[in-house]
Amino acid sequence: MSMTVPGWEIARHCRAALFGLVVLGAAQAASAGSEASGAGYPQMAPGAAYLIPNSAEEISLARSAAPAAISGSATVLVLSSKGYETAVNGKNGFTCLVERAWMSPFDSPEFWNPKLRGPVCYNPAATRSILPITRYRTKLAQSGVPKNQMFDEIRAAIAKKELPAPEPGAMSFMMSKDGYLSDDAGHWHSHLMFYIPGTDTSSWGANLPGSPVVVDGEHRKIPEQQITFLVPVSHWSDGSFAPAAGHPAEGGDK
Repeated sequence: MSMTVPGWEIARHCRAALFGLVVLGAAQAASAGSEASGAGYPQMAPGAAYLIPNSAEEISLARSAAPAAISGSATVLVLSSKGYETAVNGKNGFTCLVERAWMSPFDSPEFWNPKLRGPVCYNPAATRSILPITRYRTKLAQSGVPKNQMFDEIRAAIAKKELPAPEPGAMSFMMSKDGYLSDDAGHWHSHLMFYIPGTDTSSWGANLPGSPVVVDGEHRKIPEQQITFLVPVSHWSDGSFAPAAGHPAEGGDK
C-alpha cells in the first residue's frame, strides 16, 4: 500500500535504479531504516498517539501531498477515533488524507509507528478502488484487531470481493515535504505511486539500472493482490526543488 506507504511506504536495495541510495518510500511508507537500527514497534500505541488534534493542521498536511491545482479542489479526510471523516467536500474526484503506519506492509518493523504521517492524494480511480482498503485497514487497526487477524480479514474481504481491486489508472501523489514516512527517511522523496493488480514486479521495469521506477523488493507481506510502483519526481507540491534520489536534501534531510 501507500505508506505507504504509505505506507503509504519503500524499496531498500534499488541502488542501480536510484543512484546508490537506500530507497525508502510510501505508502505504503518506508521502514528499512528502523530495521537496520534495531528499532521497531511491536505493538500498537494508544489510539490517541495516531491522531492529529488540530483538524486544520491535518487538512493542510493532507493537501500538501499534491499541487494546489489538484488538492485545492479535492475532498479532504481527517482521522478521528472513529476512522476517516470528511472535513472538506471536493469537486474534482480526488481525495487527500494523511495515511498512518498501518498502511505499511505487514512485515514492516514500523507498522505501528505512531509518528508516521503519509500525506497522499488519490486520483478518482484510486479514490474508488484504493481508498476503501485504506478505510478498512484503518477500521481494523483502530478496533484493536491483532495484526495477524487484520491480515486475514483483509485477504478474506478481497476474496469475497467486499474490497475492490485497483482500477485501471489508479494512482496517487505523495509530493509533501512535510510528511514523515519512516524514522530513518523522514519525508523521503517527492514521488507518484501507481497501483497495479497482480504480483509481477517486472511489468514496469522497476528496480532496473537506469529505470526511475522502484518497488519494494524486501517488504512484500500485504494481503492485497497488487503492486505499488513509485516514481520519484523533481519537485515538491509547492513547486520547490526536491533533491533527486541519491542526493542529500537541502538542510541535510534525506
